[in-house]
Amino acid sequence: QIDILEDPVIKNVIVLQTVLQEVRNRSAPVYKRIRDVIQTPEKHFYSFTNEHHRETYIEQKQGETSNDRNDRAIRVAVKWYNDHLKKIEDEENIQVIFLTNDKINKEKALEEGITAYTCEEYIKSLTANPDLLDRLACVSDEGKEIESGKIIFPEHIPLSKLQQGIKSGIYLQGTYRASRDNYLEATVWVHGDAEENKEIIIQGLKHLNRAVHEDIVAVELLAKDEWVAPSSVVLQDDGQNEDDIEKEEEKESILKTSVNKDMLRPTGRIVGIIKRNWRPFCGMLSKSQIKEARRHLFTPADRRIPRIRIETRQADTLEGQRIIVAIDGWPRNSRYPNGHFVKNLGSAGDKETETEVLLLEHDVPHQPFSQGVLKFLPKMPWSITEQDMKYREDLRHLCVCSVDPPGCTDIDDALHCREVENGNIEVGVHIADVSHFIRPGNALDEESAKRGTTVYLCEKRIDMVPELLSSNLCSLRSNVDRLAFSCIWEMNHKAEILKTRFTKSIINSKASLTYAEAQMRIDSATMNDDITTSLRGLNKLAKILKKKRINNGALTLSSPEVRFHMDSETHDPIDLQTKELKETNSMVEEFMLLANISVAQKIYDEFPEFALLRKHPAPPPSNYDILVKAAKSKNLEIKTDSAKALAESLDKAESPEFPYLNTLLRILATRCMMQAVYFCSGMDNDFHHYGLASPIYTHFTSPIRRYADIIVHRLLAVAIGADSTYPDLLDKHKLADMCKNLNYRHKMAQYAQRASVAFHTQLFFKSKGVVNEDAYILFVRKNAVVVLIPKYGLEGTVFFEEKGKPTPRLDYNNEVPSLTVEDTTLHVFDKVKVNVTLDASNIQHQKIRMILVEPKV
Repeated sequence: QIDILEDPVIKNVIVLQTVLQEVRNRSAPVYKRIRDVIQTPEKHFYSFTNEHHRETYIEQKQGETSNDRNDRAIRVAVKWYNDHLKKIEDEENIQVIFLTNDKINKEKALEEGITAYTCEEYIKSLTANPDLLDRLACVSDEGKEIESGKIIFPEHIPLSKLQQGIKSGIYLQGTYRASRDNYLEATVWVHGDAEENKEIIIQGLKHLNRAVHEDIVAVELLAKDEWVAPSSVVLQDDGQNEDDIEKEEEKESILKTSVNKDMLRPTGRIVGIIKRNWRPFCGMLSKSQIKEARRHLFTPADRRIPRIRIETRQADTLEGQRIIVAIDGWPRNSRYPNGHFVKNLGSAGDKETETEVLLLEHDVPHQPFSQGVLKFLPKMPWSITEQDMKYREDLRHLCVCSVDPPGCTDIDDALHCREVENGNIEVGVHIADVSHFIRPGNALDEESAKRGTTVYLCEKRIDMVPELLSSNLCSLRSNVDRLAFSCIWEMNHKAEILKTRFTKSIINSKASLTYAEAQMRIDSATMNDDITTSLRGLNKLAKILKKKRINNGALTLSSPEVRFHMDSETHDPIDLQTKELKETNSMVEEFMLLANISVAQKIYDEFPEFALLRKHPAPPPSNYDILVKAAKSKNLEIKTDSAKALAESLDKAESPEFPYLNTLLRILATRCMMQAVYFCSGMDNDFHHYGLASPIYTHFTSPIRRYADIIVHRLLAVAIGADSTYPDLLDKHKLADMCKNLNYRHKMAQYAQRASVAFHTQLFFKSKGVVNEDAYILFVRKNAVVVLIPKYGLEGTVFFEEKGKPTPRLDYNNEVPSLTVEDTTLHVFDKVKVNVTLDASNIQHQKIRMILVEPKV
């Protein structure tokens, strides 16, 4: 009942050590939440170490189970505290109330003269707070079964039996992934190395057996003659009427379309749940048709999550609102899981509310930093001390400057460049020394590690580290002293590295420029000051470095990134523009890449087992099919046998009468790529970074916004003797786990950023009404084409089948890629005109609709 305990109404609670230990064993997230409540002073929650208190400690009796012993320990503590309060003069009217949902424990307590209630009884007695009832979790699966409901699902096998079955190979353990497009289908990704059955298909309600997306489940493989093929049908669960199981069975027969044998895949059924991965879900209430009803269905925003049945008295006020609901359990005779209302986020479609939903749904930690975290920040006013200078070089005399996008306040990096006596060039990359302020293992470090990355939404930044560091003490602003970690090279005029050294330093940046300002200085005929000279030197070297990289086979892939111009008053998007890149963007990038490669080599040489590196695997050849076919349809050849071959054929793929074609090909090439990931060098042997064509790579240059860089800084500091090590830094299993979290957080941040752009794009078209725009076809599908509108960098799908309209004749040709609609044939890269509107008919999933205007179909 953690949602009840967190409510501000509930105060003055004692949580016994016996109970805390039990919670810790059962659920880490709930344990963390209860610890947070205990640490909130205004709640007056206390933990009492009853197991270490002479008068409340008890021994386990002979023949007593540990569960019974713990129940008895709890009753002993309640009784002792009650007696204790009676002894204090002024306190005789204070009554200790024992809350338990354990039936037998409650009965025994009442027999022993203790005042005891179930949580539900107690909450119902608080008549001044009726809305607390909605937040009650349904306690047991048995008691809550729908009165008349007939059994729909097979029983779940208990955990102990599942574990035996997995050991002996009768069952397989894996992660359950619900399908976005079809609620009667899912896949289970099997854990372990069994290559042949990596992915098992689960089809049909009974086989899915109440598993929820991302649960860890046990699967039993079906006999080969029961195997099925992945269905290509789109099925959304729109059933309001949940007793209609016959209908469901009808739908299931649609799934089993006739397929040829080689399409069949290993198929299984869920026999039990090993670990529930339930989180609070965002979504909207689908109000019951029955007047005055208390039971309603909740429809989650994430289509992979089933609907949830909740009881609430506030259905009228919750209609049209985004709310959060938690699942409590899923009885065998219920079509949907049971849950309870947790909180109201606000009106659907409202900007604040939708941003909150977007962060919650992508699991982005965004609550303000807690006091426990903030207390590890340096005290203000802060200044650099003698102690700080101990292992540092004073580089304040150098002409250092930073180049960033306009409005950037978290400046990670700065550069300098100057000639040295022997005629060579010294170049320095200076990175904010965040690891000086964030020490291993404290609350600030743990919070940053959990967040993993800063998330940039359209008009909001969710910082990885508190603002005092991100926008002030670690930000390399101009004309203030700042601590840095510097990577300094001596180069000749051919940009060849002669010497590399790393040092912790102190710098004083002479200018914070935008890309445009830096470009202006480089191009100016009259400016010859130190900063400009330094920039020109950097720019010249960067061009040589870039050319070398491209000769090695590095890829330059474009993707249409969109920036919104916001109305300064209403913060509504008024205009979209695609980013244009200046030479100076590329200049900064070249030196960041070089620093990352130099540091990667250094930490790997020093710690071959514990270096945190980043790799980018080469895609499997089949990934390129779509790109090769698309180019072929325009009589161009794309070679994909190596990154270099791909880069060169992309450079050659030009068409004079179709200048945008090259950009489209590069966008398509981006779609063929694999994800780049962090890994620990002692746990892997393939280090290569395909996109950068570098044999080794890491992230060093953005420690304010990426936690990986902080670890890399710590490794480098130990390598050069500027800081001491600590056990977790040299534990490859811990590092591998950390990489797993970082990869997850980076992926989620990327999705959240895309969702934010999509939402702002919707707002933009909501205000614009209907527009007709030029577009290009990126992909053809069986019943639709995916198009890109360059003007807005916007991608969307044009469907040719609409509900309630006659379906046109469709002929899909996979070889050419083309789709013929009636008599019009559409190819990849064809230029078309589309009509763009916002379809708000489904308030929870508003979407941009595109209709083909030219060619007329």
